[in-house]
Amino acid sequence: MSLSHTAAEYMLSDALLPDPSNSRAKGLRLELPSDRLLKFVTVGLPLFLVSLAFAREFSAGSQISCFSPTNFTGKQSAYTDSACWDSLIHHGFDAEGRAITKSLWALKVFPYSLLVVAVLMYLPYLLWRYAAAPALHCDLLFIIDELDKSYNRSVRLVQHMRKIQQASAEPEQFWEEYERARRERYFEFPLLERYLTCKQHAHALVFIYILRNLLLLLFLAATCLYLVFLHLNIFFQDEFSCSIKTGLLEAEPHIPPLIPCKLVFFSVFQIISLSVGSVYVLLIPVVIYNALQLCQWDKGLLSVYEMLPAFDLLSRRMLTCPLNDLNVILLFLRANISELTSFSRLNAVSALREATANKEDIDTVIDFMTLLAGLETTKPKH
Repeated sequence: MSLSHTAAEYMLSDALLPDPSNSRAKGLRLELPSDRLLKFVTVGLPLFLVSLAFAREFSAGSQISCFSPTNFTGKQSAYTDSACWDSLIHHGFDAEGRAITKSLWALKVFPYSLLVVAVLMYLPYLLWRYAAAPALHCDLLFIIDELDKSYNRSVRLVQHMRKIQQASAEPEQFWEEYERARRERYFEFPLLERYLTCKQHAHALVFIYILRNLLLLLFLAATCLYLVFLHLNIFFQDEFSCSIKTGLLEAEPHIPPLIPCKLVFFSVFQIISLSVGSVYVLLIPVVIYNALQLCQWDKGLLSVYEMLPAFDLLSRRMLTCPLNDLNVILLFLRANISELTSFSRLNAVSALREATANKEDIDTVIDFMTLLAGLETTKPKH
């Protein structure tokens, strides 16, 4: 008999979770995987393409090629290229023969506008990092720690029950006391449940998360509209007529009124704009999905923790609108499931409960531990 008691004690001791290390606080993920992917693509893509554009500009030299008259010297041709690049104004005529001008300056500032786009795409991440991440970090650290401690308390309770049952002269009286304790909810964890209930009535995190996605959606749509504007107005005109008869050269008779020029980098800018626009259009549904996933409860995680005694937040209280901080915390608990050591243990217990023939014998993890510890011979059936 002593050998079986010792084996049961060892089994229960092995079921206890080790004390969490200090690395848990550093290892918490404060961004969802989809949000991290969005940040990497929306910020990194324009920076990468702009770096390629600048590298081509430095390697190719002049970004414009003007067809100067044959009587121009080399210095005059270089001056023509420089002056037309500085002005970037197309001189033409409309259908009625009237002179019109069209500025092509958007092409000149296009690489720098993509830098602005990258900065704008980084702003929602900064908003989340400084406005919500510190509070979320504290919430996750406390809830993960309490969930693991709740599991450990259940195992220690079974250890204590074994000692009382072995010392008790009347086993039936012991089980009657156990059943009364279950009915009066002595095994509940009020601090954890009340904290999660409090988060169910808070809306700071969900407001910031939705605002982050709305800002990102706004910046994506604005960038796509900006690129559409460039394509419709500028990105189909790689040749233009430039006028250098200004200032001291205005009265020079040998200088033609208009000089044809061609933009060397035009095709590169077209490819860059199409790449950025196509990727951003594909990311818009991802942003919308991230915002809409808050419209339903993530019940999979807390349903496993209903194996803890008297932990009934899911079945009794999660019936309100899911747009609250608790739902956001559940999403991030799912992303930090590797830090939640008790989840794998309780998930295995839940799976064993579903595979057990007499399911009424296992209601909580305490019931499961008592069965493993060898107390099922005297335990009354529910």
